Amino acid sequence: MKISRLRVRRDFLFVAQGRKAVRSSLVVQAREGHCPADEIRAGFTATRKIGNAVARNRAKRRLKEAARLLLPLHGQAGTDYVFIARVTTGATAWTRLLDDMQSALQTLARPATGDTDD
Repeated sequence: MKISRLRVRRDFLFVAQGRKAVRSSLVVQAREGHCPADEIRAGFTATRKIGNAVARNRAKRRLKEAARLLLPLHGQAGTDYVFIARVTTGATAWTRLLDDMQSALQTLARPATGDTDD
């Protein structure tokens, strides 16, 4: 399974309209549709609320490495993911960041449930 990067703003905006999972150290957005069926695409972002350029880059580097480890295991083929850093991303313990990302990816892998009564 190939993993590539999202780099165009239009793709980030497309994924923002999909599902999301919020955790204490990151936010993960996911959406199917634009990605080839045998590929996973990932994008990373950090707003100025995170801090200066050094803090934002550190947070994004941590997200990239965690995604490199976890997307092949828990990501769904044919899906675009956007990983958004939070203020705590840079200072969170590495194992906690991995746990949060894994939990978010597993939540997004489940089919969306509707409010239907059986």
